[in-house]
Amino acid sequence: MKYNEREVREIVEQARSQGVTPLLSGHDLSFLGLYEADLSGSDMHGSDLGGANLGKANLSHVDLSDADMSNVDLAMANLEGANLSQVHLFAANLRGANLKGANLRGAGLNGANLSEAILEDTDLSGTTYNSYTRWPIGFDRTGAGAVRQL
Repeated sequence: MKYNEREVREIVEQARSQGVTPLLSGHDLSFLGLYEADLSGSDMHGSDLGGANLGKANLSHVDLSDADMSNVDLAMANLEGANLSQVHLFAANLRGANLKGANLRGAGLNGANLSEAILEDTDLSGTTYNSYTRWPIGFDRTGAGAVRQL
């Protein structure tokens, strides 16, 4: 099912008013403009977020596992404690994003821009990257468990 920006915000607001987890899993959320949206705590696993604008969005503690986030804009987004395991982040913009304590196990970061990102306590075990992936200056990606693909 394809949602628009207004519908996504309404789903999240309504779920919170009822004290339940906002459920957006498995939906087509591609190319939506959700700049500065508060989606914290949502279940979005398996969703298609390709090309979406989530710059400065609050995605803390969101389940994004198995999501397609290719070409997504997450610049300055808060992803603290988020589950990004097995996520496809091909050519994603994560510049300045807060990934503190996030789970990126097995994520694909080919061509992603993580410059200036906060990667403290981030689980990068089995994460793949290539020569086009940009990391914060001085960050030890190999020591963090990331694996370079040729």
